[in-house]
Amino acid sequence: MEIVAITLVLLFVLAALFVIPRSNSKGTSKKTHPSATTKTLRTYSKKEVLLHNKRTDCWIIVKGKVYDVTPYVEEHPGGDAILNNAGGDSTEGFYGPQHATRVFDMVDEFYIGDLMA
Repeated sequence: MEIVAITLVLLFVLAALFVIPRSNSKGTSKKTHPSATTKTLRTYSKKEVLLHNKRTDCWIIVKGKVYDVTPYVEEHPGGDAILNNAGGDSTEGFYGPQHATRVFDMVDEFYIGDLMA
């Protein structure tokens, strides 16, 4: 009789796992760059990107995509190296051996648009 009761309880628990809707959120929130969520993505000219070449206003180009990395400048583990190509193409430095693979996921947070062809 005990085995039947235990089996019924287990079946009930398993059924509940499939019936009760689960939230898509795992309880963790991801930091996102404000411009990535509030602005419409657009296309930028090299001339436009070049205007954002300071510590307090830093955009970079990586493989034809434009990123506003201003909020990340102070956190950059390589210090001011991120400013070497501020307002310009950082593709070569971005894919350098100094970057861990996680940087490829992190940069998506700062994506604001594409570079005009």
